[in-house]
Parts: sequence; structure tokens; C-alpha cells
Amino acid sequence: MLDEVFDDLGQNFEQVLKALRKDLTKVRTGRANPAIFDGVRVDYYGTPTPLNQVGAVKVVDATLITIQPWEKNMIQAIEKAIMISNLGLNPTNDGTLIRVPIPPLTGERRKALVKQVKSAGEDRKVKARQHRRDANEMIKAFQKDGEISEDDMHRALKSVQEDTDANIKTIDSLVSEKEKEIMEV
Repeated sequence: MLDEVFDDLGQNFEQVLKALRKDLTKVRTGRANPAIFDGVRVDYYGTPTPLNQVGAVKVVDATLITIQPWEKNMIQAIEKAIMISNLGLNPTNDGTLIRVPIPPLTGERRKALVKQVKSAGEDRKVKARQHRRDANEMIKAFQKDGEISEDDMHRALKSVQEDTDANIKTIDSLVSEKEKEIMEV
């Protein structure tokens, strides 16, 4: 029964880290990365569709991404979706291909992105602490119901805290890595 609690806690922590990694890949760092378009939805015949499903997204070099639409009539819709996505990018098209230059980040924009990254990290820490609280409540309920001894409860609570601390340390390291990447000129 305690094994189930620890298995659930481990899975929950893994989901928290996976979500944080996904969020961090969407943050623009001044280098071309097709993952920045993961949240962009294009109006494809009335249906919001992910950008990578309406065209081929390619990184040409460190400062340029190209998008080759599967259908030529989608060029305006793709361009509009990128413009309204609040990524700070200005796409251009030549009738068949959309070019998205990645401008260098200003100092002010870098600071705003670092703030965004720290906020995402804090949100994930809160989520991890909520999972810790849930696990602790289950362990205390087991002890209250007489399914485990008080000593086992204290050992389990200590183990949950150690797992939580390790997870939070991982979150901090992911956030600091991304901060360094953003602040790198």
C-alpha cells in the first residue's frame, strides 16, 4: 500500500517535470527552434490546427525558420497565426514559403523571458508540493486506519519529503539552465 503511494508520487513528479520541460522549450532564446511554434494554432477551414500539421517547419540557420505550407492557400492563415501568437516574430512570405527571422533578444526582453521561466518553475514547485501533501495525507490515513505503524508512517513521510526535495532541486536546475540560455548573448 505504501508502494502504491510512492509509485503515484513518482509518476506525478515525472509529469510535473515533463510539463516544465515542455513549457521551457516554448520559450524563445534568440536561436531558431521550431518548438516555439508548438502553441501556435492556425485556422484550417474553421478548425484551430497546430502549425506543424499545416506545413513543414524547418530551421534554416540559427536566426531563420521557414514554413512550407502543405496547401498554398494557407499562407495568409499561417502568417496571421504567427503574428497574433504574441511571440514577437514578423513572418514574411514570397507566395510559396514563409520566412520567420528570429531577431536577437533585447536586454529588456531577456529579463521578461527569465521572469516567465521563473514563474513556470514556481508553478511546477507548487504542483510538486500539492502532490507531496496528497501523499502525506494518504500515509497518515493508513496509519490512522491501523494499516501501518507510527514508525512506518514517520519513515514514509520522511521519504516523501526527500523525494519532493529532489524533485524541486531538479526543477530549480532546469530553470537555471534555461535562464543561462536566455541571458547568453
